[in-house]
Amino acid sequence: MGDEQKIISLYKELKNMYNIIESTEIDLEVKKFLNEKYNKINEMYDDFIDNYLDFKEISDNLYDGIYISDGTGKTIFVNKSYSKSTGIAKERIIGRNVKDISEEGLYKGAVTMEVIDRKEAVNSLGKSLVNNKEVLVSGSPIFDGDGNVKLVVINNRDISNLKELERINAKLNEDKQRANEEINYLRKQQISNKIVVSNDNYMDEAMELVKTIAPTDVTVLITGESGTGKEVMADEIYYRSKRNDKPFIKVNCAAIPEELLESELFGYEGGAFTDARKAGKSGLFELANEGTILLDEIGEMHLSLQSKLLRVLQTKEIRRIGGNKPIKLDIRVIASTNKDLHEEIKKGTFREDLFYRLNVVPIEIKPLRERKEIIPDLMIEFLNKFNKKYGKDAIIQKEALDLLIEYKWPGNIRELENLIERMVVINKDGIIKYNSIASTLELECDNEIDSDSRTLKDIVQNLEKDIITRSIKRYGSVNKAAAALGLSQPALWKKCKKLKIFNN
Repeated sequence: MGDEQKIISLYKELKNMYNIIESTEIDLEVKKFLNEKYNKINEMYDDFIDNYLDFKEISDNLYDGIYISDGTGKTIFVNKSYSKSTGIAKERIIGRNVKDISEEGLYKGAVTMEVIDRKEAVNSLGKSLVNNKEVLVSGSPIFDGDGNVKLVVINNRDISNLKELERINAKLNEDKQRANEEINYLRKQQISNKIVVSNDNYMDEAMELVKTIAPTDVTVLITGESGTGKEVMADEIYYRSKRNDKPFIKVNCAAIPEELLESELFGYEGGAFTDARKAGKSGLFELANEGTILLDEIGEMHLSLQSKLLRVLQTKEIRRIGGNKPIKLDIRVIASTNKDLHEEIKKGTFREDLFYRLNVVPIEIKPLRERKEIIPDLMIEFLNKFNKKYGKDAIIQKEALDLLIEYKWPGNIRELENLIERMVVINKDGIIKYNSIASTLELECDNEIDSDSRTLKDIVQNLEKDIITRSIKRYGSVNKAAAALGLSQPALWKKCKKLKIFNN
């Protein structure tokens, strides 16, 4: 029986005795004396009920185990958590000295006697030998008026949960590290490994502009035909920016259906529409937050979505579909298009105010046919790249290189790259020849080209004649063919006469 139960039982016995005395004929002075003592005991009992039992209830609801001994090491109180964490029932230790408990093999690492001896707080790692649980032990002394240790209060914390939390935390850190490595890898994959070839004044100026604007957050609009390298230029801006360790999200506005593009860009709340995820979904703007977003083929975006994009650029915040809470953005925007947005504005298919929001710093990339001086360098880069990739050692014939320079490249740099890759893969004798390229480009092949019997001038004239003839056939007239080939009408008529195209 615990001390509190003994006190309650003793009080009940005393009360019964007092009731007996009250009904007995005794001296009034004696009765008065007994009444005073009984009232005093009542007050003490009430104090006990108010204080001790409240303390007990509070202690029993603590997470940590509480163990209290007197100044000799005798156990006078333990709470429920102590018994739960150690597996030691309080009946086994109440009234016993901590030395006896340790000798019995119930507990290892007790600090009570050390606290009494040192008269200061002591921390240690203890272990219950009943359930083999480790606990963190913190002991503190309570002194009487003479400076002697009156009580020792021990706090036991079950560290099995802490160890599990440590394990979980270590696993989370491991997962986080792996996820960060994966993100960094994927982020590098987002950035093209192509270099910007700029051995012409035009591209040198463009690259100087990129170096200037990249460290800022200014919005950039990159324009140029398909295949000219707009994405490579966007990669260069991102790579040189202060956000190059943050997300880089690329959105092809032409590849995502119109009805899905809004939810992809801005996300949605759960239940915003049929088949929406219950938890909702983050949009690409949210995923790119603190980083950079590339809106590729912005000229393909529908007018209704253009107005929402304009608002995002103005307010620097988005709202998910079906949501009311604004989400603040800290983001850099790059846009690109192969369309002439001035013409699209005139046609009413592109908002003029959005154009000016995007066109803060314009970068135009000219087509390859206007930058033919870079073709040899590009060819060498692509040749080295695909030789390494496919374990080849191909070289290119001079006449074949001249053909590459002469060709008009409607598909621009991308077409050139794809051609070189194909030539490296299908090549058998290590030499990329004129006929192979001409055949691939669907130009007229000359079976004698590999001999030295014909001059470069003859080869170029025949090639030029073939290109012009095919263009006139494709476009239906000399005038339209001249426009497609980038020539004036008189110039093309002059070439036709010189090459005797209409005499055949």
